Amino acid sequence: MASVEFSRILSFFKALSDESRLKIVGALASNERSVEELATLLELRAPTVSHHLAKLKEAGLVEMRSEGTTHIYHLVLSEMRALTRRVLSLDTIETFTEDVHPDAWERKILGDFFEGQRLKEIPASRKKREVILRWLVERFKFDRRYMEKEVNAIIGKHHPDFATLRRELICAKLLARESGVYWRP
Repeated sequence: MASVEFSRILSFFKALSDESRLKIVGALASNERSVEELATLLELRAPTVSHHLAKLKEAGLVEMRSEGTTHIYHLVLSEMRALTRRVLSLDTIETFTEDVHPDAWERKILGDFFEGQRLKEIPASRKKREVILRWLVERFKFDRRYMEKEVNAIIGKHHPDFATLRRELICAKLLARESGVYWRP
């Protein structure tokens, strides 16, 4: 996501992350109002309301017009709608983690459970076990058939309980088996 766009979305969330600002937005949703009206309506001091309005204005969510010495505020509905659509779209939400490495968790699990190429223990957690099994299945070639003895030897290089891990690989559908012959599907 472009950093400018991300910055606008972050500003949107920050502007709406305060209870008083949310109440101000709610009050302005039905009608434009002055600082004094908002202060009375929300039982806040006028300087406090002005502070919150400045934050909302900075985010582009409200605009102000003057009537003599009175400042009248209203929601910028078009900006509110546009930002809401962008912020709540799945495409936008997915970009929030563009700088996050998707395999970081898997690398951590592998680091926690392996000592070199040896699996210290079979994880009890299903999700962690799946990471280990995906790593383990990479020791098998796609275009090759293996006899059970070969499968046991490959798994046995990494952990002594090759029977459990072999069964787990089959159950996870990472290896297929028929008549004592195994392969990667």
